[in-house]
Amino acid sequence: MSTTDAVTFWDGVYAVRPAATDPQPNARLTETVTGLSPGRALDLGCGAGGDALWLARQGWHVTAVDISAVAAERLAGLARSGGLDGLVVAEQCDLHTSFPRGRFDLVCAHYLHTSFDLDRPAVLREAAHALRPDGRLLVVDHGSTAPWSWNQDPDARHPTPQEVAAEIGLDPAVWTVERADAPRRIATGPDGRTAEVTDHVLLVRRTA
Repeated sequence: MSTTDAVTFWDGVYAVRPAATDPQPNARLTETVTGLSPGRALDLGCGAGGDALWLARQGWHVTAVDISAVAAERLAGLARSGGLDGLVVAEQCDLHTSFPRGRFDLVCAHYLHTSFDLDRPAVLREAAHALRPDGRLLVVDHGSTAPWSWNQDPDARHPTPQEVAAEIGLDPAVWTVERADAPRRIATGPDGRTAEVTDHVLLVRRTA
């Protein structure tokens, strides 16, 4: 499918959702980042913007990108209204065709799943290469299908964190896998429903 199809689809997904006024950060982000010294962060697939706003409130300078211009514009508005526009840059970016420029202390990719063309291992590999020394790449994937997920395919397979790491293919002399597990949690969907879900968590640190 074309890039235009993907942009139209994701703009439609966000356009039909009420604009979030106080989006919350992902639990795997807060548990990972708490205690780290703030630096420069890149949020791939920022969505409603909860992660980017939380990071900015902790003192991080955040570049937040999403294929949906609707999502990026809403996040930019929330950053302005919250006095964080100096710490958050929100942009529309199609990772199928481009990657944000810069070097980062943290790159996070939460639920970067799509049914459209995207060489995800290549994107995550480029994200790892964009890390500064001692920087971390946090990849959190769905390990189960939530009732509110856009993809309800019963045959959908959820690669393990170890499989994701193997797909990225990073040199262990330069990058170290610090975490690769599948914790469970109770999540709340956009419509307020709750369900137990599984996250596949991969944390990689650049050591050289």
